[in-house]
Amino acid sequence: MSLDAITLSVIQAALQQTCDEMDLAFSRAAFSPVIAEANDRSDGIYSAVDGSLIAQGSEGLPVFVGVMQHSTRTIIEMIADGRVLPPEEGDVYIVNDPYLGGTHLMDVRFAMPVWRGGKIFCWLSNTGHWPDIGGSVPGGFSASATAVEQEGLRLPPVKLFKKGAMDPEIYAIICSNIRVADQRIGDIRAQAAALNVGQERLFQILDRYGDETVVAAIAELRRRAAEQMRAHIAALPEGNWQARAYVDSDGVVNEPLTIALTVEKQGDTLVFDFSGSSKPCAGPMNSVLATTLSAVYLAMRHIFPNVPISAGAFEPLVVRRPEGTFLDAKYPRPVSGCAAEVSQRIAEAVFAAMVQAAPDRVTAAPAGSSGNFALGGNDPARGRDYVMYQISGGGYGGNAGHDGLSNGCSTIGISKSPPVEIMEQAYPVLYRRYALREGSGGAGKQRGGFGLAYEIELLRGEARASFVMDHGRFGPQGALGGRDGMVNTVTVFRDGQAHVPPHLSKEQDIPLRAGDRVLVGTPGGGGYGDPFERDPQLVLRDVSLGYYTRRQAAELFGVAIAEAGVDLAETERLRRE
Repeated sequence: MSLDAITLSVIQAALQQTCDEMDLAFSRAAFSPVIAEANDRSDGIYSAVDGSLIAQGSEGLPVFVGVMQHSTRTIIEMIADGRVLPPEEGDVYIVNDPYLGGTHLMDVRFAMPVWRGGKIFCWLSNTGHWPDIGGSVPGGFSASATAVEQEGLRLPPVKLFKKGAMDPEIYAIICSNIRVADQRIGDIRAQAAALNVGQERLFQILDRYGDETVVAAIAELRRRAAEQMRAHIAALPEGNWQARAYVDSDGVVNEPLTIALTVEKQGDTLVFDFSGSSKPCAGPMNSVLATTLSAVYLAMRHIFPNVPISAGAFEPLVVRRPEGTFLDAKYPRPVSGCAAEVSQRIAEAVFAAMVQAAPDRVTAAPAGSSGNFALGGNDPARGRDYVMYQISGGGYGGNAGHDGLSNGCSTIGISKSPPVEIMEQAYPVLYRRYALREGSGGAGKQRGGFGLAYEIELLRGEARASFVMDHGRFGPQGALGGRDGMVNTVTVFRDGQAHVPPHLSKEQDIPLRAGDRVLVGTPGGGGYGDPFERDPQLVLRDVSLGYYTRRQAAELFGVAIAEAGVDLAETERLRRE
């Protein structure tokens, strides 16, 4: 079938808009702040044949791009071989098993077939981060789990909705295994409603243009996405590039984990080899294959953002399966840190390799941590239990054109920190501080962006705090002579005594009482280029805005800032020290 350019563009925009409306409906209807305010969710359209990605919402988490594609394909395969009951109209499957194309257990996926003329036309799928899924600690982010069973309830693909009605037995099993179960119905209904919105919009597109035309458009869009990505790759210089990134520890053994990457250009294809990475680890910083693949895909999307989101964009990206490493986790390896933390270290390794090949397109490393902080307890004033989940931003890396963004969202998505006012209203906490973390951006010709510094006090009752963060041992990497960003810091003040987790960025079940405080400093982005080449006027501006002290500016950038009270001799002396 021949498609004119205008029709193709309109259908492409309509599919994208369908996913955007699903995202919007999900967030607006959700109960939990992590979805309703932080937008830790994503929606997409997937092939009925192999689950490959057709379209995803522009406001959805990029890390879920490859993950939901893998998960939908797995459901289709399990239906075909009889391991999962076949679908009927109105059915919605629920699944969060990481080993079946997922991330961690808290990311719960719904998948619904869209029927047309008695056949499945496509699948709609979405993922939402539930604030609790059971397990040993409130919020599910166990920092020292040694088996996936300790992390929460694991669900294979089962029908939560059958012919449009929720199965009360499946729902009862879920509620019997999670905390604050009475609050989950709002998120479940919102997640299902988003799929229904998508189906209605999709029917409108099909009714307007016809099924055959839309099918042809989807195939053409996939072909063109692959063609665009291949063109970008073909323009890169010949060669192969190596890089390394490090995870602080696995939360159990206090030693860093290594991500060793080699990227090789083979014509218009890139081959990613992680075979030199650390072996599977004891703690929860293993990554399942779907998350590892998705991390590579999203990193390349950062580098070539104009390539449409489609399975075609991934075809020229060949990731050799990293068997025998912690980037290919198999049951029962714990995985609670894989999506939020390990995936970002994988992306950092891709950036560090690709900046050698395309310095004008690739940034220095961003903060690269979601800053997972979970607080669970009982609020005596309201007479109910709660699970609070805080994510936080950090600095972006500098690049060839400008400084890095300050307090940006994580590499893996568009999720933002929930508003302080919402968190204080929903939970018994007070934010004593919420500000840019001055001095945290890595020095460079274009400096890194600044992280976030916040301090939370527990106002009432007792609670347990857990942290699964990263970059506490190594700061985000600078590029082409730029310096690393400042590391992540966590300090817990209990009865006035400061406690720093032995693993720096990971610990669980820290008991808190009213008046105890948690202080977190998120990483700044890496610097890009030689700091001594930075425009002195820009350094002066940063000092005047309080981003760096005069001493820091002199040490990091090696320039005279006479207007700020530092003369040439003093500048040189400080730099030599």
